[in-house]
Amino acid sequence: MVAREITASATIASEARRVVPDPPVRWFHRHSGFVRVTHWVNALCFILLLMSGLQIFNAHPALYVGADSDFEHPTISITAQRADHGIKGETLLFGRQFDTTGVLGVSSMNGQPTPRAFPSWSTIPSYQDLATGRRWHFFFAWLLVLNGLAYLVFGFAKGHFRRDLLPSAAELRHLGTDIIAHLRLRFPRGDTAKRYNVLQQLAYLAAVFLLLPLIVLTGLTMSPGIDTAVPQLLSAFGGRQSARLIHFLAASGLVLFVIVHIVMVLVSGVWNNIRSMITGWYDLGTAPR
Repeated sequence: MVAREITASATIASEARRVVPDPPVRWFHRHSGFVRVTHWVNALCFILLLMSGLQIFNAHPALYVGADSDFEHPTISITAQRADHGIKGETLLFGRQFDTTGVLGVSSMNGQPTPRAFPSWSTIPSYQDLATGRRWHFFFAWLLVLNGLAYLVFGFAKGHFRRDLLPSAAELRHLGTDIIAHLRLRFPRGDTAKRYNVLQQLAYLAAVFLLLPLIVLTGLTMSPGIDTAVPQLLSAFGGRQSARLIHFLAASGLVLFVIVHIVMVLVSGVWNNIRSMITGWYDLGTAPR
């Protein structure tokens, strides 16, 4: 009798151990070393390309459509205009004019209003020097291209794009739900945080396969040497001035992507996100902070 009771108790305990679920895994290795390295190289290149690109733009702060510059009818321009009180900054966007004094067109230098499309703090170098700006721009442009090619080869070879960035049909059907959740600052936790959500996937795909290729190709189109070797680029983009306009717009789109990316990092858990991009490890149970 006692033996049967002991046996029954052992059986119940054994079954209880079998049905108790394993504790949830808290730490998840979210980013490989290669992805982390290329991410930070891209970040460095983008910042320096943007600042040196603004230096280049300041040398002729107007953009046009077509093969030639139509000085009387720019599509986008940032200029300084005479006003009753001195000078004012004026920005033209697709036919609409805006007073941007103190931000664009006219900024303060040594306490004095100075004509300048983008302010000195946003350009490399801070003073107007087209030649130096071009050297910075070309060096980091090629570094970005090489880093991007390495990332593409790795992404396709390791299945990174298919596994992490390509949304499924089910995820696309929940796009509206994800948008609402993001607007409410509600972010996935636990197992759902192991995979990029559909908004991240679409944003990264647009940046990697649309904006960055456009920036590189239009940048090449503005080179007379490349135009001689590959004249088809001029035809594809409608002329050198159109290529310059598209280059500017694509770069602006990438700036918007980076701003949204940084905001999402801040509101969804600053240290958790930064740690995962430095060490690779992401805390699935951490609340935003």
